[in-house]
Amino acid sequence: MPLDINSHTGEKPAGRIRQQNEQRILAAAEHEFAACGYKGASIREIAVRANLPKANIHYYFKNKLGLYFAVLSDIIDLWDGTLSHLKPEDDAIESLTYYLRKKIEFSRDHPLASRIFASEIISGGANLNDYFSEGYEAWFRSRTAVFEQWQQQGKLDKEIAPSHLIFLLWSSTQHYADFALQVSSALGKQQLDNRDYEQAISTLTHIILKGCGITAAN
Repeated sequence: MPLDINSHTGEKPAGRIRQQNEQRILAAAEHEFAACGYKGASIREIAVRANLPKANIHYYFKNKLGLYFAVLSDIIDLWDGTLSHLKPEDDAIESLTYYLRKKIEFSRDHPLASRIFASEIISGGANLNDYFSEGYEAWFRSRTAVFEQWQQQGKLDKEIAPSHLIFLLWSSTQHYADFALQVSSALGKQQLDNRDYEQAISTLTHIILKGCGITAAN
């Protein structure tokens, strides 16, 4: 479910320069919000990180809150978009295998955005009230309904509570972004590499599919 908040100013003119500048600003904002939190972050520092004039930040985004929403929206759209694509007629093995891979890859490729989201939730989620109040429960029910239909079709064990299975999918995959320091330290590394992520994907896929009562084809 996308973060349905209009965080940008006016009508967006098409153009490569604008897209490039927005991406530079969002990347800089991720670093600033991850390092300083929402309250501690400043538009001036984001402009310095992006190597753009401060006026450009206000041109592309309304204010700091609008920029914060845009950063959160990027990661939420990636997470929820993948889950939203699941359908009752899909193969459960293929769908769960694909979903686990994409979520781990999101943790690898967008760790800062994931940590910003986690920090926002831990602090009470005041800036996400609109997101969680505008149809979020209905969207989540539509997702658990897919798993329930898979159970009725014999694709998943009926003992599983679909909502808690989704929570497990979220937490186990986002762990590799939110707790990357703990994981890499435990493995005696400065940071995780692609082999670590592939092992995580393989292990989680094996455990979750087996726990769901299904086995991946050889």
